[in-house]
Amino acid sequence: MTRAPADILQEYGPFAGVDAVHGVTFDGRHVWFASGDRLNALDPLSGRIVRALEVAANAGTAFDGRHLFQLARDRIQRIDPATGQVVATIPAPDGDDCSGLAWAEGTLWVGGYRNRKIHQLDPETGAVLRTIESSRFVTGVTWAEGELWHGTWEDDESELRRVDHRTGEVLESVVLPRGLVVSGLESDGGERFFCGGGTSGRLRAIRRPGKARAGGST
Repeated sequence: MTRAPADILQEYGPFAGVDAVHGVTFDGRHVWFASGDRLNALDPLSGRIVRALEVAANAGTAFDGRHLFQLARDRIQRIDPATGQVVATIPAPDGDDCSGLAWAEGTLWVGGYRNRKIHQLDPETGAVLRTIESSRFVTGVTWAEGELWHGTWEDDESELRRVDHRTGEVLESVVLPRGLVVSGLESDGGERFFCGGGTSGRLRAIRRPGKARAGGST
């Protein structure tokens, strides 16, 4: 396993009315983040919240190209981002212990926080298709160019970990400075991970390993 310090590219927030950042996802234009009783759309260029949907949003968030998916305690809501309407729900596999949420190749990937697991789910029924184990608490979950990454936050230490999606083996780790947390994780499909900052009420963009800074080298 390789380990490297996090290269923090940008920080967003804090934001008015946001006490904590939970799940994070990216729709190609806006970064959506959960803040308890609403989903917020952040313009990553200006750093401003441009929309908000009034829905229960206390954990992971995902986007499938059409709908937002949002953990709300013991259920996963499918949300129309144009209207904010919840159009369907499925049960969360670990009740209210679920954390991260990601969409990949027609399925949902859900982090189990204290039980240190990642589940692959059928998005229509909530049936668990596969489960892998983690050695630390799981917060955010994301896929980046075929790689499964998840966030950890335990004992005031946080990492971003690339893991084997079949076995859970840790292949690579990006270590945040002590005291900075990861409460949600999403790849933008390029050089950046967007990371929720928990009760700091902030978001951070962290460079994905192997990706160059704009105008720079890896």
